[in-house]
Amino acid sequence: MNGSLVYQDYINLINKNLVITENIRNNQIQPSSMDLSLSEECYEVKHSFLSYNSKVRDKLKDLAIKKINLSKEFIFRKNKTYIVKLNESLNLKNNIFGHCNPKSSTGRLDIFCRTLVDYAQEYEKIPKNYKGEIFLEITSRSFNVSFKKNNFLNQLRLVNKNHNYLTDKQLIKLNKKISTKTRDYFKIDNGLKLSVDLAGSNIIAYVAKKHTPVLNFSKIKSHKINDFWNVIRKNNKKLIIEKNKFYILRSKEKVVIPSNLAGEMIPYDTGIGDFRAHYAGFFDPGFGLGRGSYAVLEVKTNEVPFLLEDGQTIARIKYEKLNKNSNIVYGKDIKSNYQNQGLKLSKHFK
Repeated sequence: MNGSLVYQDYINLINKNLVITENIRNNQIQPSSMDLSLSEECYEVKHSFLSYNSKVRDKLKDLAIKKINLSKEFIFRKNKTYIVKLNESLNLKNNIFGHCNPKSSTGRLDIFCRTLVDYAQEYEKIPKNYKGEIFLEITSRSFNVSFKKNNFLNQLRLVNKNHNYLTDKQLIKLNKKISTKTRDYFKIDNGLKLSVDLAGSNIIAYVAKKHTPVLNFSKIKSHKINDFWNVIRKNNKKLIIEKNKFYILRSKEKVVIPSNLAGEMIPYDTGIGDFRAHYAGFFDPGFGLGRGSYAVLEVKTNEVPFLLEDGQTIARIKYEKLNKNSNIVYGKDIKSNYQNQGLKLSKHFK
């Protein structure tokens, strides 16, 4: 059937060598996506690029400043751009295509990354029946971060033939069955609209500090929050997003993704303001099942300071059908990091 692939589909593609990887790990395959991993092959580059008329490798011959080996930890310096070949490559057929997004932990660290493939005119897109290598462009914008081979920074979601998005009418009908704060039906407009919570608890946001230690991406629950973040407490239900500062906020609404659907945050919507409100986009089936989970929002403006007010729309989620019900869902059983979350920083912090 048409729609996004599920856990077992990725297993089958790997077994048939349609997704090729040297050492698949148990936690690499998610309910409706697959984590991609860094290889040791890395290049610092002069600037970003798209490889629409050649292979990525051919472009790297001209644009690479130096080659780096990620078999050992290497510090990616703030605002420098690196290209890393991923361990996985693709040999797709039968009109399977896909797209990629940063993982949630990547987005929550203000690590800007985009997937590159050969002869592609857009970032993050995997063309139908693509055969070839996959590369990841990485720019860490708030912290100096050390990476090494096999770190997971982004995810791949593959689709059989066509996307099958829910209409607003279908979403409203579905929403009536779910008893969470998402039952404000008027907030469904071109997907589920999410608003920012600037009043619900004492701490309403975190903002990245300018001078911090190096963050080790491989170390989970190891870093002190105070070394990297300033706390923002509620103040008149308003917050000014200052230019070039990075903020972690949360939604007022709780989100639920049923087991037959997947979700994706729309990353940039000029209709709701001149800021970017999300960097990591995929929501797997099972996210928020039970009590619902708030959406954590990564917010930044590069243009002018922007006043946010409590309840203001800040993002949208598109829902789409899977090609079948997923028997593996997001949550404790697969040791998911952000189920039933509140305002939560990435898993790297104590």
